[in-house]
Amino acid sequence: MSLTEQIDSDYVQAYKAKDALRVSVLRMVKTAAKNRLVKLRRPGGTLDDAELLDVFIKEAKQRQDSIEQYTTAGRPDLAEKEAQELAILTHYLPKKLSPEELDAAVNAAVDDLGATGPRDMGRVISAVMTAFKGRADGKEVAAAVKKRLS
Repeated sequence: MSLTEQIDSDYVQAYKAKDALRVSVLRMVKTAAKNRLVKLRRPGGTLDDAELLDVFIKEAKQRQDSIEQYTTAGRPDLAEKEAQELAILTHYLPKKLSPEELDAAVNAAVDDLGATGPRDMGRVISAVMTAFKGRADGKEVAAAVKKRLS
């Protein structure tokens, strides 16, 4: 089952179960996917799983940023709502890399690219982020690469 079909199926189930939060999040994702199609100049088409994964990653990142901002602003009620939405979104994202897996990926990328110092950080980060799309957070990758190349 493709990711699009999974979202449609889950949307219908959530709607029938009257799960307002899940319906809201899935509706938002479907809208973001349609906006992405318009941006790609393919209105009426469909996104493949990789493109839809990009939509999920972007929406999850927005939720993480909102949680940080609401927490800083002293609005735990809004931060909690965003956290609930993030939990639903992460259900559709691939499993995150463990710290050990991330270190192994960084070491492999450094060896493959022949990186020797801090000026090679960009290439290594890009290689790891491309290889593990959706499974690694950019800040964590940057920190691991910086630690390895310093």
